[in-house]
Amino acid sequence: MLDPLTSISNAFTSFLFGKVETTRLPVRTSTGQAQAVYLPTAAPGLGDSGVIIGREVYSGKGYIYDPFQLYGQQLPAPHWLVLGESGNGKSALEKTYVLRQLRFRDRQVVVLDAQGEDGVGEWNLIAQQLGITPIRLDPMAALDGGIRLNPLDPSITSTGQLALLRTIIEVAMGRGLDERSGFALKVAHAYVNESVTDRQPVLTDIVEQLRHPEAESAESMNVDIDDVRAWGLDVALVLDRLVDGDLRGMFDGPTTAGIDLDAPLIVFDLSHIDRNSIAMPILMAIVGVWLEHTWIRPDRKKRIFLVEEAWHIINSPFVAQLFQRLLKFGRRLGLSFVAVVHHLSDVVDGAAAKEAAAILKMASTRTIYAQKSDEARATGRVLGLPRWAMEIIPTLTPGIAVWDVNGNVQVVKHLITDVERPLVYTDRAMTEDGGPDRDLLAEAAAAERAAAAMERYPDEAYGSSPRSTVA
Repeated sequence: MLDPLTSISNAFTSFLFGKVETTRLPVRTSTGQAQAVYLPTAAPGLGDSGVIIGREVYSGKGYIYDPFQLYGQQLPAPHWLVLGESGNGKSALEKTYVLRQLRFRDRQVVVLDAQGEDGVGEWNLIAQQLGITPIRLDPMAALDGGIRLNPLDPSITSTGQLALLRTIIEVAMGRGLDERSGFALKVAHAYVNESVTDRQPVLTDIVEQLRHPEAESAESMNVDIDDVRAWGLDVALVLDRLVDGDLRGMFDGPTTAGIDLDAPLIVFDLSHIDRNSIAMPILMAIVGVWLEHTWIRPDRKKRIFLVEEAWHIINSPFVAQLFQRLLKFGRRLGLSFVAVVHHLSDVVDGAAAKEAAAILKMASTRTIYAQKSDEARATGRVLGLPRWAMEIIPTLTPGIAVWDVNGNVQVVKHLITDVERPLVYTDRAMTEDGGPDRDLLAEAAAAERAAAAMERYPDEAYGSSPRSTVA
């Protein structure tokens, strides 16, 4: 009931203006509507410099990301981890991201393409479009004059060569080298580097020296030469696989001349290698170290090193140690490492859990596509995602992912242009597009699910997350 003073005021207003001021009902709105109307209340973006990824589904803002622009202020490291099951848009994201980065003149990209069909890698179409010939590493083709990469290439330092040889052997053996085998390898490598001066030393020289060590090698340690030969026998047998076994032809000769390391895009086609064999991590180790010493230079270029099936690197303690060094040096050399894997459990539960954690810690950007509920919760705990993000990951539709950029967590719809579409979709099911209406419905549904999840966890601010639990 109105008090007398209010009644008098209403009567005076009615007499003066011919109407009575009505009482308005309270306004009810959702968090999403409030953020759309009052943009300053929306989660902070990542700036306006870089490449367009798509649209942030909750506020509708454009989502722009560039590790080189963000590094130092918003990113402690420029490295990026992409997670998700097949068919959800990981490949499309990688390819559009690279194509858009290459619009900048100071960008250069290397891709280790470990997947493919019809005898070529997934990146073959993009390489053709840019007028680039992929570097196809294939044991059969190598025997007929194909591409070779020499682990003993003079462009690699002597220390780097020895570290690479140890890694190849340890990956193949599944264990670390003991002191005696390590000594035999060290003296064989030193002798070959000193004695072979008229050409590039090759793996055959190391194998031959391990089988027939010099007397000086034994004398230097005051041991019998037969002991040195015995210590190096297992090492020789492992390296022989690269010389005369199933991997012959790719690494047992001088590096192929004419490999263009100045091209904007360099694609190593590894699709002819069995992805489940021990050959794949060995191959990635050799390519990674060779690139470290031949491709990465202290100039003004910004470089992106994208590795598909990256669990071959992260899940091997010996290969992971090589790449850890590369990632650490990469920050001062303008290198962004992009690792693409299906499941985080592929790398954190393996033999290289410690090394995997170190690499994950250096990846300040994480993009997570749809995963099953148990996997999403496990991933969220390891990466330190907020609970609302863990809850919606299993509900995400293809093309929509949770992005965590150093604690700034958003749900992002990846947008692809009509020009890019035929170049980036390799899955026929993904090309059967239902049109923009379906995309908008999926985006709206994702926004509603995100809003509902956030309302259930009001203590977790949108656009931020707790510190990662990766040790």
